[in-house]
Amino acid sequence: MIVPWGAGGTTDIQMRVLCEQASRRLGQPIVVENKAGAGGVLGPQALAAERPDGYVLGQMPISVFRHPQMAQRALFNPLEDYSWVIHLTGYLFGIVVAADAPWKTLEEFLSYAKANPGKVNYGTPGVGTSLHITMEQIAGQRGIEWTHVPFRGWAENSQALLGGQIQASADSSGWSELVLSGRMRLLTTWTAERAKRFPNVPTLRESGIDIVSASPYGLAGPKGMPAERLRILHDAFKEALYDPAHIAILDRFDMAPFYLNPADYAAFARRQYEEEGVMIRRLGLRL
Repeated sequence: MIVPWGAGGTTDIQMRVLCEQASRRLGQPIVVENKAGAGGVLGPQALAAERPDGYVLGQMPISVFRHPQMAQRALFNPLEDYSWVIHLTGYLFGIVVAADAPWKTLEEFLSYAKANPGKVNYGTPGVGTSLHITMEQIAGQRGIEWTHVPFRGWAENSQALLGGQIQASADSSGWSELVLSGRMRLLTTWTAERAKRFPNVPTLRESGIDIVSASPYGLAGPKGMPAERLRILHDAFKEALYDPAHIAILDRFDMAPFYLNPADYAAFARRQYEEEGVMIRRLGLRL
């Protein structure tokens, strides 16, 4: 299983539990291989070159639908190079600052950033990720000039924030334990409704920014996988998705199941590619 993010982050932890449960259904071990970098597209790029025998799968972040439309030379074609196995879930995203930062609310942070162009550095898991694009959408709406600092995963992102190299981090809920322990402050979440474990933290919409972002994802294999092997893998991972041990991990990170079968996932991928293309052209994003 190719996981295109660093070890120890939200996706890595969730995927390892999912694979453990799927392994029990399949009767053989599943090895997780981290291929972090480039906003989550190095893993899908490697996956596209694998044999379509069902023995190599990968987590497919939403950046796979963006990168080919932002790059001068696409590394892969998300509509032709993959066999879509199962859609799984989506993230809880948010903006965090250090606990001793002067900003108590998102509005205070954004007001400071606008009044001090170029002085705020924020971290994300990479260029072209939902976190990067949403932060730039926020900047565009509020007339802010800040600096994006891409990292390979939450471990590097959090170290930079706690070390003072950046002023804020936009990432998935790997920050939750640090927020609950008082080492970081959560300014906002990007869900439609407030997160269950953070009921006092407003959403972006409640803060006057009409954006909802969850970056849904699933699993795929190389194109041309035999239908019978695709079915076997789908069935095993569907059972793993709803296993209590995996649901507990989703709850830990305020994530929820978002199941789609292979046919529905393929249709979802086509719609996602078109919608992301519209946004990329509107914002003029290029790598």
